[in-house]
Amino acid sequence: MAIDRRREAGGGGRPLPEENGLVPGAVGGGAAAPPGPPPANAAGAEIQALPVPPPACSPLLLDYDGSVLPFLGGLGGRYQRTLVLLTWVPALVIGFSKFSDSFLLDQPDFWCREADGQGNWSGTLAPIHANHSGNGSVFLPPGLPTPAGGNASECGCREWHYRIRAGLVQNVVSKWDLVCDSAWKVHIAKFSLLVGLIFGHLITGCIADWVGRRPVLLFSVIFILIFGLTVALSVNVTMFSTLRFFEGFCLAGIVLSLYALRIELCPPGHRFMITMVASFIEMAGQFLMPGLAALCRDWQVLQAVIICPFLLMLFYWVIFPESLRWLMATQQFEASKELILQFSHKNRMSTESDIKGVVPELEKEITRRPKKVCIVKVVGTRNLWKNIVVLCVNSLTGYGIHHCFAKSMMGHEAKMAITHNFYADYYTMAGIALASCLAMCPVVGFLGRRGGLLLFMILTALASLLQLGLLNLIGKYSQLPDSGMSDSVKDKFSVAFSIVGMFSSHAVGSLSVFFCAEITPTVIRGGGLGLVLASAGFGRLTAPIMELHNQKGYFLHHVIFACCTLICIICILLLPESKNQNLPENIPDGEHYTRQPLLPHKKGEQPLLLTNSELKDYSGLHDSAAVSDGISENTTANGMKLM
Repeated sequence: MAIDRRREAGGGGRPLPEENGLVPGAVGGGAAAPPGPPPANAAGAEIQALPVPPPACSPLLLDYDGSVLPFLGGLGGRYQRTLVLLTWVPALVIGFSKFSDSFLLDQPDFWCREADGQGNWSGTLAPIHANHSGNGSVFLPPGLPTPAGGNASECGCREWHYRIRAGLVQNVVSKWDLVCDSAWKVHIAKFSLLVGLIFGHLITGCIADWVGRRPVLLFSVIFILIFGLTVALSVNVTMFSTLRFFEGFCLAGIVLSLYALRIELCPPGHRFMITMVASFIEMAGQFLMPGLAALCRDWQVLQAVIICPFLLMLFYWVIFPESLRWLMATQQFEASKELILQFSHKNRMSTESDIKGVVPELEKEITRRPKKVCIVKVVGTRNLWKNIVVLCVNSLTGYGIHHCFAKSMMGHEAKMAITHNFYADYYTMAGIALASCLAMCPVVGFLGRRGGLLLFMILTALASLLQLGLLNLIGKYSQLPDSGMSDSVKDKFSVAFSIVGMFSSHAVGSLSVFFCAEITPTVIRGGGLGLVLASAGFGRLTAPIMELHNQKGYFLHHVIFACCTLICIICILLLPESKNQNLPENIPDGEHYTRQPLLPHKKGEQPLLLTNSELKDYSGLHDSAAVSDGISENTTANGMKLM
């Protein structure tokens, strides 16, 4: 009652010191009351004490690139080099799987022996040349009457004969007669693999952040063996398309987990080249695919040959460990200690080389509970979600506009095609992709990730705008009688701009994926990679969509992506530079990965970036203080020293 009267006299505000268990008159509440029963409020209910937050994790353990990786020998350790090699080997089979649609679903030349439906003609009709959209048109040889009924009678044939250009005797189109009115099923079959890849990247990325990269890799291998081999036993095109969806889903899990494991194994100076080697091996699969198809001869044998090498990856369960970086970032220190000892044993290292005391610090924190994060946490950040969205749009634009350039070069009309030879078209596309990757190595090494991405996006935008604008201008002048220009001049310009556009857009798509893998924190790297790879899948999906509509709206499609390139050029300037930077391990680390100026500031010039203390107050992050421990206050968020 006395306490209630004193509270009323004070205006009924904050609780009195006696209610908080403090001795009255203590300065700042520093003197605690003697132990006894918990205090009660006026209603008689006990006041619950606020839970004490757990102490922050040791900064030494969260600095993987600066402390743990040097202790293990970096990339110089024999065990680390073996693991990197094991991430390269499956890239060849992945290349086979990604480009198998070009052979399994290639539209062959076809003709009918009984064009009138009654078998009155003893001769055969001339082949129906399939264009790149998958539709054919019938051309009759001279001397044969035109069947009544036009196109309806042309597609009323009982038996089709095919000449497959892709080195096979039989493929999916010829097995189930997917021509004329059934040609749309080919595009649905192409959808199935791409849609499976998109959903697979999104879902397996989140799972990889929650249960680890290794379980996702092994379960994806098991299920791709099941679904991939069942594809070869399909009895109709519906079963084929459905199983291809699940094959693409599992293939996405393999691609994503290997990409994350490869990035997380490498020190900062080797990440890009290690990733590019994997890209070159995947392109080797693209180049070898025609020879493999010629050896197999049948699409079912080819499908089985592509899938069977994944059997060897079942041994990865024994020889490939979980990502140590992910274990440390999610504070699974007991498993981390066992893996560090395994690395030390494989590399024949002694614990005396642990100068910074990683193992003793690990033993102190071994009882800490794991702390796993989902990609949805990125929504509450200030900078990180913007970086991921920008790179997703870049990836979507790069792979989406790549199809526009490819159709311009190969020709959405027969007169604009360079050649009707399947192998010439296939190797032209593969050669441009190879040249793009070769050019990325020196450009990114000299300009960095952000500078290289900006350069290739500018080239893509210029090629697109010149093709849309300049070619229309040339077309108008070529119609004038005294212009001296012919349609061949316009076609040559179109081919030149298309080659430049395909070259640069392929680099934009590949570099966006790698860039996102570097700036996304380890705890959500799987989810970030899943988003950017799914965006790339949406870009690739525009190709079968346009073919399904027989290239209707092709010009508008190109205009939209050309506008996207201009938006991307502006947004790329907002990205940070990750070259030679440590990978962020948690979300606060990713938040501090802020933008640097394109040109370094001069000596004595005040940089415009905020310091860590200013950034902490500005962004309002609750746990920024834990991350900024051990970092000098006169250091900018990207590690630049103030003058």
